[in-house]
Amino acid sequence: METTTTKATFLKYPVYKDSGEEWLGEIPEEWELKRFKYLFKEINERSEDGSGDLLSVSQYTGVTKKSDKVEDGDLLTTASTLEGYKKVYKNDLVSNIMLAWNGSLGFSPFDGITSPAYSVYRLIKDNSERFFHYLVRSQIYKAEFKRNSSGIIESRLRLYTDDFYNIRSLIPSPSEQTAIANFLDDKTTKIDLAISQKEKLIALLKERKQIIIQQAVTKGLDPNVKMKDSGVEWIGEIPEGWEVKKVKNLFQLIIDPAPNNNDMELLSIYTDIGVKPRKDLEQKGNRASTTDGYWKVKKGDFIVNKLLAWMGAIGLSDYEGVTSPAYDILRPRIELDGYFYHLLFRTKMCSSELKKHSRGIMEMRLRLYFDKFGVIYVPFPPFEEQNLIVNYIKAQFLKIDQAIALQQTQIKKLKEYKATLIDSAVTGKIKVC
Repeated sequence: METTTTKATFLKYPVYKDSGEEWLGEIPEEWELKRFKYLFKEINERSEDGSGDLLSVSQYTGVTKKSDKVEDGDLLTTASTLEGYKKVYKNDLVSNIMLAWNGSLGFSPFDGITSPAYSVYRLIKDNSERFFHYLVRSQIYKAEFKRNSSGIIESRLRLYTDDFYNIRSLIPSPSEQTAIANFLDDKTTKIDLAISQKEKLIALLKERKQIIIQQAVTKGLDPNVKMKDSGVEWIGEIPEGWEVKKVKNLFQLIIDPAPNNNDMELLSIYTDIGVKPRKDLEQKGNRASTTDGYWKVKKGDFIVNKLLAWMGAIGLSDYEGVTSPAYDILRPRIELDGYFYHLLFRTKMCSSELKKHSRGIMEMRLRLYFDKFGVIYVPFPPFEEQNLIVNYIKAQFLKIDQAIALQQTQIKKLKEYKATLIDSAVTGKIKVC
């Protein structure tokens, strides 16, 4: 599969007719239109004992076994019992009525059971489940599902059976349904492979960034420099001109409450992107009602999420503002390059050390308090060398980020091409057989 989205030229059907539906436009002359109620029968068979594979449905993967996605120690479900769950048989259509409009429906490859809040339908004979799987998950049908869903806000839209049944479905001949499904199986598999390869390349590029950081902030930039034992197990050898210092000798804990009725920028710390204004990232309706008494943050301070510091939720702030009093604010005591320590604290090897010093019974409740964080030894190069290391890393990141952005753009175009191809094939805009 080429890395570009150059579109192939496909044939058209010889004659088209008006579908009578504005959202469908013209369709091949030989195709039929029927409401879904004449193609599907709703199934409401219940499990008496809750046995069978628990199934879920998503816009990305269709119907899957929930056990395939559950990590060790997690629960399959929070439900007290699975008795009364709906039975699903292979090739049944499972629809999450609250999210059908975004593609959370699909034909099941498995027998199993699913939430009683879902709808289960069975396609009448002489029709291809694979064709209708593409059809109901196409962009054009998702938009129609949304228009026919009930609810005031998007997050509460529901596609009830009567509304689903009332939507008109395209019906090619059985042989065409099979041919279209075969065509899309082949094309989407190739597109998905190309996307997967690009995602792997992005992962390798991100891993390369971590390697560059870890090498530079613990070993420096000169591969020929004389090394010495740091005396700290997690650090190992460091350049001869470097020191190691305790965090508490580099940073002090700041407690500076914000005044009442302040309008200062609300900041938060994220494991993947560092410190950012909450307004730029949060979903609407997820804002703090007040920031009275929050900690004031100056540019150059570090915000530490004590609960997630060992996972990378610690970082340098480029902003003035306030942040949650559940976080710690650290300010440099001496001259240092804050970005050097922003990078160091977020490396995997340092994160492992932070985890060792965190307190808590369970991993998900570990907290890194400053009395423990402060005694950790970290590398301390001369200030000028910190600057050189930071400038080197930023220059390397610029090139790597450009490569990542290129791959992300190509992935976006491939996904758009895939969606357009599916829409075109299932609505007869192109002829594939």
